Amino acid sequence: MKEYNFNFYSDANLKSYNLNESIRYQLGMLDSLDAFTRRHSENVAALTCRLCEKLHMRSYFTAYCTTCAYLHDIGKQFIPEKILQKNGPLTDEEYEIMKTHTTIGYKICMADMKLRPYANGTLYHHEALNGTGYPNGATAQEIPLEGKIIRVADEFDAIVSKRQYKSHVGISDTLKILFDEITPPAVSKKSIDKLNKIDPKIFKALVKNVIEDTEYEIGCLMDYIDYIDENIKRLHQIQLYNASLIDAKKDHQKEYYKKSIELLLDPGETLDNWAQVASEYKTARAIRSEELNKLRAELKKIKKFK
Repeated sequence: MKEYNFNFYSDANLKSYNLNESIRYQLGMLDSLDAFTRRHSENVAALTCRLCEKLHMRSYFTAYCTTCAYLHDIGKQFIPEKILQKNGPLTDEEYEIMKTHTTIGYKICMADMKLRPYANGTLYHHEALNGTGYPNGATAQEIPLEGKIIRVADEFDAIVSKRQYKSHVGISDTLKILFDEITPPAVSKKSIDKLNKIDPKIFKALVKNVIEDTEYEIGCLMDYIDYIDENIKRLHQIQLYNASLIDAKKDHQKEYYKKSIELLLDPGETLDNWAQVASEYKTARAIRSEELNKLRAELKKIKKFK
């Protein structure tokens, strides 16, 4: 299994605690957003950065595109809270208002010389290659690359956040939604390019990232199961010593087994509660094993999108 290494401290992976003054100013605009939108913006930026790396973009473009992604929803600060935070589908009228965050964000950026270079991210992140997006119905040739990349990252994070995934189990359903935007049902291969909403190359980069994340999650889970197994083995040895302690007839034998048990006890464990701890470890292992099986099954589904 390929080891997953993502350096959050690289120059490309922008973090507000490791930025120059100019970039801090640009990203400071996020302070005007609600907590959910800010978190979404940070997620989209992080994913955008990784997509750029998978697409082998130059570092300067990766840094530029990542900053665009941080600022892509800046226009939402002027969307009424009752619409922005609504639980449930928007009405047609509310949706039209929501869509204006793209042009509002573009105007905010264009009005500020420090933000102007990143205006494309705000304007184009909801455009679709086939012209069905908004605000201008731009088509493939009219949408800048940063807009195409941010759209994929934005849509992926929006779906994942809405479904509140706590692990990558079920993430293939999200990929299926995006995959359908590349290959609409009942469409011939000859006309498929005209109907794509998102760039297949960017989707492929997304799938690679999700595979890496899932493999990393599987690796962490396997390490944790190994840790549980080591403790179950240790507690089993305590069980054997305890049985010998019960059967011991002589005091020096009892003292030997008692000391042996004490040497094997971890902090918080005692001669009275080790059996309960052992039971809890066994329960935890069963739960984690089930999670591992689900993740492995999910990984197989995800790899089909390659």
